[in-house]
Amino acid sequence: MNLIIVESPTKSKTISKFLGNRYKVLSSYGHIRDLPENQLGVDIENNFQPKYIIPPKAKKRVKELKKYIPKAEKTILATDEDREGESIAWHLTQVLKLKNPERIVFHEITKSAIEKALKNPRKIDMNLVNAQQARRVLDRLVGYKLSPFLWKKVARGLSAGRVQSVALRLICEREKEIQEFKPQEYWTIKARFLKESSPFQKEKEDTEEKGEPLTKNEFEALLFKRDGKIIPKLEIKSKKEADKIIKDLKGAEYRIVSIEKKSVKHNPVAPFTTSTLQQEAWKRFHFPAKFTMSLAQSLYETGLITYHRTDSLNLSEQSLFGAKRFIIENYGKQYWEGIKRYRTKTKQAQEAHEAIRPTNPERKPETLKIGKELTKNHIKLYDLIWKRFICSQMAGAILDSTTVEIAAKNYTFRATGQILKFEGFFKLCPIKLEQTQLPLLKKNEIVKLLKLIPCQHFTQPPARYTEGSLVKALEKYGIGRPSTYAPIISTIQERNYVRKDEKKRLQPTEMGILVNNLLCTHFPDIVDINFTAKMEKDLDKIAKGKVKWQQPIRSFYFPFEENLKKKEKEVSKKEITEEKTKETCPICGRPLVIKLGRYGKFYACSGFPECRFKKPLEDKKENKKLENIRCEKCGAPMVIRKSKYGTFLGCSNFPKCKNIKPIEKFNRKNTKIRNNDQSQK
Repeated sequence: MNLIIVESPTKSKTISKFLGNRYKVLSSYGHIRDLPENQLGVDIENNFQPKYIIPPKAKKRVKELKKYIPKAEKTILATDEDREGESIAWHLTQVLKLKNPERIVFHEITKSAIEKALKNPRKIDMNLVNAQQARRVLDRLVGYKLSPFLWKKVARGLSAGRVQSVALRLICEREKEIQEFKPQEYWTIKARFLKESSPFQKEKEDTEEKGEPLTKNEFEALLFKRDGKIIPKLEIKSKKEADKIIKDLKGAEYRIVSIEKKSVKHNPVAPFTTSTLQQEAWKRFHFPAKFTMSLAQSLYETGLITYHRTDSLNLSEQSLFGAKRFIIENYGKQYWEGIKRYRTKTKQAQEAHEAIRPTNPERKPETLKIGKELTKNHIKLYDLIWKRFICSQMAGAILDSTTVEIAAKNYTFRATGQILKFEGFFKLCPIKLEQTQLPLLKKNEIVKLLKLIPCQHFTQPPARYTEGSLVKALEKYGIGRPSTYAPIISTIQERNYVRKDEKKRLQPTEMGILVNNLLCTHFPDIVDINFTAKMEKDLDKIAKGKVKWQQPIRSFYFPFEENLKKKEKEVSKKEITEEKTKETCPICGRPLVIKLGRYGKFYACSGFPECRFKKPLEDKKENKKLENIRCEKCGAPMVIRKSKYGTFLGCSNFPKCKNIKPIEKFNRKNTKIRNNDQSQK
């Protein structure tokens, strides 16, 4: 019997289906060795040597795996083919004391891929292991050294990370842009025309003000040139300027001076990488990055898609010809125009794997059934991946485009129209495309002006990041890797640095802004985008065997440690987290200050720790008095309050009366209170 060890029980179950009785497939249930949770776990003086331990939850599994080792003819390690998977394979070798284990990798869990891998085993790639080891040690050093600094200077329970802090900075800087944004007014002028020969002319002139849709002989054009020069977007700044142009055009003749017709081809987009999958899943379904990766993990382990942590757009020859056969058989020869290969534009892409695609193009999404392994959301994501891959190999869509220029005095208007000539990949993946057909016009033809319409606009501030757009930004700047995007976004929300607004966009909290400002001021390297991207490049060099894994750590750590010691003395907690007030403590009479804790601001006595009085910060929205809900102990109005444990009702006479009640018990006729969104209706 041969023993194969993988990470996931679902993966082991799928692989077992393809192999006979000669193989026993077991799962390690993820990592079986890691750095300890309650200590640094890195011997800095001994060249940053990690001190690995077997976590308590993994001990039982390790004991079980050891039972099978003596019985096996050979042990094969089939963990994922990325740095983390290579690292897990190495840890298995160390803990199970394996001698010359075989290492196999595959990017899809299919019978052919597994059989091919078994015929081509290799040794564990220590360069990949060391790259992962360097990342783990580096992140541990930053986290375990910088987090206690935040506890001392801000509040307990906070954390800082090498990559998460940069993501937080991006969100905070975007928020600052939004707050400082000043909208600018600008105007555009639209013209509505009618062919002179149209029999609808009188009828449309009579009904124009009713806002009826255009007839086949009507069309609209936008003013875009003055004195032969293109008018910039913000050129027309006020209604007065727009009205002046309209006045200038009074009595003008409108003549067609240019007609350009051409075919425009819309080519399909590339298949998914981890980044683009997370972005599209958010855009289409509002799936958080972490949830998307969980679904993709299941699809991979059940053999439906290829490996889902990738920055590559490569496609195997087998998949390309499989797509060709499927497209021709299902849509016709005209929908396939040749093999399409794609190249990633991401500068630091490793391209170690394939793009994310279905393992079998013939397996349509509608053939999948909801069951134990697949939910409705699994099928949604599979449908997205399957269509993206098939579309990537289909013919492009062709549109007939017409551009018409209409001159009047020293002004020029432009009208555009487009009609779909050949749908191509639109047949499978329809795109919202406005088709507008212009009337049959001729050069030098005079057209009838029906109306000039001035339109007021204002420039808009940049939008807050969504999970999808943040992933795009992280990839653009070379921060993190495909496997790290989801944990980064998840961590900054769990730490209460970021929350989602009503549109599910990422908004920094007061605590997030404070921590970001503190790090930017005192630890600029940690949150520097270029510095973090360079560190990723160094990890890539380790993976290629060009640099020893301790070298980048050494270059970073000692200057960082020296600066940390300096800031321990320089930075005062009071200056960061306290605001003076005119209120006094009801217990000892000393001044109250506003402090910022992990869950927001609150009042506290300046005499702490001798006096431990504190109370919630009175917020107009949160602590509005509910006159029709009275405290049964003292008769004062109750107010809605919030703590780290949730929303509740508290007496407005606090601290004299400390009565509180769960908010659910006060869901009365005229005071509907919902605990899930902490709102009052």
